Amino acid sequence: MLWTYQSQLDKKIDTVCCGWTSRGVGLGEGKIFLGKLDGKLVALDQRTGAEVWSIQAERWQDGYTITSAPLYYDGMVILGFGGAEYGTRGRIKAYSAKDGALLWTFYTIPAAGELGHDTWPSDSDAWKNGGAAVWQTPAVDPGLGLIYFSTGNAGPDYNGSKRKGDNLFASSIVALEVKTGKYRWHFQEVHHDIWDYDAPNPIVLFDIKYHGRERRALAQVGKTGWVYILDRVTGKPLIGIDEKAVPQEPRQATARTQPIPRGEPTIPQKVDIAPYGFRLINQGRTFTPFWDKVVVVTPGPVAGPNWPPSSYNPAHGYLFVCANDRSGGYRVSEIQGNPLPGKSFTAGRGQAPPLPATGIFAAMDMRTNKIVWRQRWDDRCYSGSINTASDLLFTGRNDGRFVALDASNGDVLWQFQTGAGVNATASVFEYKGQEQIVVYAAGNLFANSPAGDNVWLFSLDGKLEPVSSPMPLTAESISMNNANAEAGRGLFAQYCSQCHGQDGKSSHSGAPDITAISSNRIVIGMLLNGKNGMPSFAKVLKPDEIRDVVEFVTQSLNTASDSRGPTQ
Repeated sequence: MLWTYQSQLDKKIDTVCCGWTSRGVGLGEGKIFLGKLDGKLVALDQRTGAEVWSIQAERWQDGYTITSAPLYYDGMVILGFGGAEYGTRGRIKAYSAKDGALLWTFYTIPAAGELGHDTWPSDSDAWKNGGAAVWQTPAVDPGLGLIYFSTGNAGPDYNGSKRKGDNLFASSIVALEVKTGKYRWHFQEVHHDIWDYDAPNPIVLFDIKYHGRERRALAQVGKTGWVYILDRVTGKPLIGIDEKAVPQEPRQATARTQPIPRGEPTIPQKVDIAPYGFRLINQGRTFTPFWDKVVVVTPGPVAGPNWPPSSYNPAHGYLFVCANDRSGGYRVSEIQGNPLPGKSFTAGRGQAPPLPATGIFAAMDMRTNKIVWRQRWDDRCYSGSINTASDLLFTGRNDGRFVALDASNGDVLWQFQTGAGVNATASVFEYKGQEQIVVYAAGNLFANSPAGDNVWLFSLDGKLEPVSSPMPLTAESISMNNANAEAGRGLFAQYCSQCHGQDGKSSHSGAPDITAISSNRIVIGMLLNGKNGMPSFAKVLKPDEIRDVVEFVTQSLNTASDSRGPTQ
């Protein structure tokens, strides 16, 4: 090991969505650029790891965090900020790679007098907390001098009653001039989003022939399951996207139409059979509105493609998409006045009904926007993919397998057990004339996959054997001896607060209030087995981590802790 750098993050940070994670770094001018969960942007010396400069790009206390990898381009460091669930106004910024000086800012929610402001109410300041976070690293076209990114949902999530209009530039693809941050064009994927149909999947740039003419294209796969294929010069659809009428709910101020791409979606967009205890409305189709009664809609807020990057094969013109098939149970809650800095700003819930959640891995033809092949996984799909000129398609599985598929048909050609969830995207490179592949196996909160901390390097000359599959914990393996509630507080912030809130009273997902639970046994059972849509953490957390979370929940969160009897 040459050097290490520790972020030294405050364990009390509670404005992170969704899970304590960093999706990579930027490289340029002999420096490594790192965005941190506390809102700092740091430049490190690539050779020594020494800090060259550090700036407070935004404050986590105001709801802003950085989870994406910064983009280095031509002397600039460009990055977006999370925080749409905390009453923020989305933004993307460019800094000098030399010293961190701010070069430009583009706000994804336009102010008065700016293009798109008329898509927000004129009689309120709803736009000031309008969301539209930038979750991923922008894509850059050096020839055109443009960067491209997509944005998150409008705020408050789920309840659109106080933000009548299309709510630009939420749930949109945006193109800016890279040198100035000046607006060039946009395309909105979801008008007046109330379903948490944001667009976190990174944009893919490619050149392809349409009707005999070479076109500069881009593709973005939205949480709706549709692939939006645009001309990256003009922002106009290359295959066709039609505005179609959708069901209405006046109390939600729903948009009359939604843009529907021609072709096929990557995932199912309706529910065939009603789940127990629910009555289907509109067959649970995409864009079905809701109000104060729970309505099942497919996809739900954690379905479709998410952060894991899609990949493109130029020889075939195929885009490979990792997505999920899962329904959501939606209803609104009352908007409690103006949001306070750093406090959750959602007004509803998107908790999953009792329907199976499975992964979908699909190959999409970018000439037709139709499915070439598609396969269903028995667990969630939560790993980026990469493919080679020899039609090998590499991706990861939550159970620790790193796999190679045939890009032409999806056949499994090879797999290797790493011992932890393979949720990072692999990298392919050449070393001394030989192709090599490196992948990080560490698990992921959103994927609910086994944790680890291993880097694996593969080549045709590799000699290492696969490791054993990770085994889940059992209740018998958890002892409450030496429990540490303060350590549990940090773990709760990392793994639990995005659903339950740091105070245990619910947050973005509408999970139940857990402040009245006093039994160690009940909390252990919930963590190991899951409950009511909550996943199991039996493969994610270690025994002492389970113990400390239990201690924090029963001793610190429990509002009746001073008056209750002994726990068991």
